Amino acid sequence: MKISVGIGVALFSLLLIGVGTWLYYLHKKKAASDPNLLGALKSLPGTPREFPFNDLKKATNNFDERHKLGQGGFGVVYKGLLTKENIQIAVKKFSRENIKGQDDFLSELTIINRLRHKHLVRLLGWCHKSGMLLLVYDYMPNGSLDSHLFHELEGNVILEWNLRYKIISGVASALHYLHNEYDQTVVHRDLKASNIMLDSEFNARLGDFGLARALENEKTSYAELEGVPGTMGYIAPECFHTGKATRESDVYGFGAVVLEVVCGQRPWTKIGGFQFLVDWVWSLHREGRILEAVDERLNGDYVAEEARRLLLLGLACSHPIASQRPKTQAIFQIISGLVPPPHVPPFRPSFVWPSAVGNVDVDASSADTIPITSGWTPQYISRDSLGTGENTGSSVSPF
Repeated sequence: MKISVGIGVALFSLLLIGVGTWLYYLHKKKAASDPNLLGALKSLPGTPREFPFNDLKKATNNFDERHKLGQGGFGVVYKGLLTKENIQIAVKKFSRENIKGQDDFLSELTIINRLRHKHLVRLLGWCHKSGMLLLVYDYMPNGSLDSHLFHELEGNVILEWNLRYKIISGVASALHYLHNEYDQTVVHRDLKASNIMLDSEFNARLGDFGLARALENEKTSYAELEGVPGTMGYIAPECFHTGKATRESDVYGFGAVVLEVVCGQRPWTKIGGFQFLVDWVWSLHREGRILEAVDERLNGDYVAEEARRLLLLGLACSHPIASQRPKTQAIFQIISGLVPPPHVPPFRPSFVWPSAVGNVDVDASSADTIPITSGWTPQYISRDSLGTGENTGSSVSPF
């Protein structure tokens, strides 16, 4: 009996020592990482403004749930008011449960801090306090595009045609800036309606740069262990094979947004006997009835030539072969009416991998060429495509 008690005491002591050692390790790790993080923040080019934590706490009423604007894969966003400056803000609060939260924070801050464009959500600054990481953005009073398209805001009315066209034009301008006008190519990697914010005049502001990356060269790969980055319905088919983000994959996401805005239907909508919105629109195009795809809630109150132009553009951007998608400069010219709509074949081409045409970088050792119809099924999907309403695009993702 005494021996059993002795063994029990010894095991319990070892357990306490183990737990104590683990907690000490976590404390030391956090203590070591905080100075490194602060050093990285203060060395950022342009030195974004550092907000006192108490100011943000007060602005959001201690991060009250009633001030919550939405939740994405990288954090929770709260509405706030800086009383001294009388400025409304949006505060994005990151999780620091693991090192990934810190990486996400630095990634988004590093990218967005260097970007300046009227159709991007403007970063105001950052805050780091007691393990909490926060980014401060301009507040967008009209919320996200998808909340207007799908009546997720109280008192919401149908988004009229001229505003839809204006919003698409703004997003195209932002995408062209990211791909061509900044000193590095920046790929957004998660272009979707819930990441397009609307200011007080319904100007589009592209946000949520949590997945964005600056490409040093065209062969830069951003394959992730969790799966393909992005949201189902907006992810280009080649991404399921390469794990790479490219300008072409961003264009594919833009095409999905264009069709979503014009049709008033989500990309994965089962409609007209088809599994996806793009296939239904393509069938109407083939039959010469493409304008029947326009959102019926508009009751015919739209400009037919503009609608036809956008629908054809949306299909062209949704081409299964990456190299056949238009560049952002051509996209902007088409939307502006400077050039005619692109030629779109009557049948949606099959997705073929490896691509026989184009500039998608492929490992020569990859699988044999496999033709896949437009009803292709991905073998694995993004971590952001599972488990929550947001990942189907149904929730408001302020950034």
